[in-house]
Amino acid sequence: MTLIRLIAAALLALTTAARAEVPEVRIARQFSMGYLQLNMMEHEKLIQKHAALLGIPEVKVTGYKFNGPTAMNDALLSDSLDIVTGSPMGLYFIWARTRGTPQEVRGISAMVSMTLGVVARDPTIKTVADLDKCGKIAVAAVKVSAPAVLIQAAAAQAFGPKEYARFDTLTIQMTPPDAMISLLSGAGEIGCSYGVQPYLAQMLEKPGIHKVLDAQEVWGKGSTFTVAYTSSRFHDRNPKLYQAVYNAIAEATAMINQDLGKASRYWIEDGESKLTEDFVKSVAGGPDVSWTMTPVKTLAVAKFMHDVGTLKVLPASWKDYFFPEAYGLDGS
Repeated sequence: MTLIRLIAAALLALTTAARAEVPEVRIARQFSMGYLQLNMMEHEKLIQKHAALLGIPEVKVTGYKFNGPTAMNDALLSDSLDIVTGSPMGLYFIWARTRGTPQEVRGISAMVSMTLGVVARDPTIKTVADLDKCGKIAVAAVKVSAPAVLIQAAAAQAFGPKEYARFDTLTIQMTPPDAMISLLSGAGEIGCSYGVQPYLAQMLEKPGIHKVLDAQEVWGKGSTFTVAYTSSRFHDRNPKLYQAVYNAIAEATAMINQDLGKASRYWIEDGESKLTEDFVKSVAGGPDVSWTMTPVKTLAVAKFMHDVGTLKVLPASWKDYFFPEAYGLDGS
């Protein structure tokens, strides 16, 4: 091989290596309005912006959508995802599963305090005591999702801690859109359904549909609805990129609070939704909604799950399952 060819081959190898080393952030979310920061971050290229400010000139950001925490958590552990966003319940399970290992998973920050509910068609289903009349209850994931744990907590409050799983056998996994369609049609076995925003608001607009359980009544007003979390592997190996993600979430949160209209338009565009901007904005800016990175009442939920035996490790503080970058927040 001539010297020129050797140089060309070396340059090609260096170029290929440089391209291969372009960092990528793979982010997963679920079906709901609890992830407006991700819409804002994508449209405004905030991760790329903050990475560049920290000396990382090029970042590829890829988004994925899942229903329920189980598949997302498995993808995170298999290194198929870098960041997962979902309910605190999904974080607790994977944190307890990985605690003390090189793959330990912890939270980056909260994203929003927002309610979710369980709704019914039958007017005689008024409280948790009536849920056995539902037939089947749609949830995001059986036993481990936010609505499933909400039902467990309500059952424990009504019938005692030993009865927390009283309605588990009635639950069936569905995406929020499918659950809403099934409940509203009245044709199937779904007599009750969970509702996350904006699907909860849509269902409650329909005559005869009413709320049976409200998460903020069970857990307390202002309780966190969604969080972002990642593995120690990603956090420790990519400190500047992690900081860029954290800073991007912070800026996106501030932008949402400053301009709900823009955030609503981004959500509609990304989800190809037929909802109006006014409707989405009214839900995103509702009285029970707070776009904040601060974890609220998360420890109380984790302690309930440990008390009934579904969470095997009892955290002493919310800081046990969040990374130190969030410790300056006034969390709970």
